[in-house]
Amino acid sequence: MNEHPKEEQKLDIMQILHTLLHKKKLFLKVWGITFVLSCLWIFPQPRFYTTEVSIAPESASNQGGGSLASLASSFGMNIGNGSTDAIYPQLYPDLFKSTDFLVSLFDVTIRTKDGEVNTDYYTYLKEHQKRNWLLLPLDMLMGWIKSFFTEKESPMTGKDGKRFDPFQLTKKTTDILDRLKGNVKCSYSRTTDVVTISVTDQDPLVCALMADSIKEHLQVFITDYRTKKSRVDYEHYKKLTQEAKESYDKARHEYASYADANGDVILQSVKSRVDELENEMQLRYSVYTALNNRLEEAMAKVQENTPVFTTLTNATVPIKPAGPKRVIFVAAMLFLATIGTIIHLCKKELKEWF
Repeated sequence: MNEHPKEEQKLDIMQILHTLLHKKKLFLKVWGITFVLSCLWIFPQPRFYTTEVSIAPESASNQGGGSLASLASSFGMNIGNGSTDAIYPQLYPDLFKSTDFLVSLFDVTIRTKDGEVNTDYYTYLKEHQKRNWLLLPLDMLMGWIKSFFTEKESPMTGKDGKRFDPFQLTKKTTDILDRLKGNVKCSYSRTTDVVTISVTDQDPLVCALMADSIKEHLQVFITDYRTKKSRVDYEHYKKLTQEAKESYDKARHEYASYADANGDVILQSVKSRVDELENEMQLRYSVYTALNNRLEEAMAKVQENTPVFTTLTNATVPIKPAGPKRVIFVAAMLFLATIGTIIHLCKKELKEWF
């Protein structure tokens, strides 16, 4: 009784193999059709390239928590690095989701490797993207249909006169922004404190140019944030120092003029007036000197708060495309077609098998 099920199971397997061997022509047809359709789909797909840039940013850390944060990071833990900074490296990937930051990349000037396109990145994404030629008729049809239901949009200009207003984008600009989000990625390693920026594009030179530009934009953004308070203080003391300097120059000129005009006068009232003007001049000089010292301190504070970014991997023009993997795609489609054909031919045996 125990051997009979095993014998039936063996006969089922042999029956499946027998069925498959007698369907060689069907397999050849399925393989041929699958191969042709896969090639027709995958080969017109535009190639894309990927460039990565790695930087190690300096974080604003408290001296007391630095060693503890370093020890925790070696175990893959994050305790904020003892940072008093609101935007520390762990938040850089979230920064790449910010509309303000991404919109600032639209004006980056790029050029393609063949030299045929030299424009800003927004125009490049809008007008110079390659598409699968099989989908062009469908895109034209969909665009023609949408034109009847959508109104023409006027570009939104920012309050500061910039080309785009992040607060209120048009639908077309939002579509381009979504495409930009798909092309640009940022990741952070907790163990090494390294930020990696990855850019994907259809042109290798554009890919490298954008990766380098995004790195520069990130550094400028973080530097502006870290030094904002110090720069405000510097401009404040610069204004006060300039006013104190003008006040001192005025008092010095008034004292010198009065002293020269009354040099031979021995009246006590004249001497008192000279002393009064001299004291006023010295007082204003003291104020000017104190403010000038504060100005120098504020300037040093700006330099102290300016972060240092160490570039570990520079942007390079990729030689080989990152995709699409055409051979792998065709092989995967042939494998799936084979599995589907086997299931279709042996569905009765497989039902009995299970």
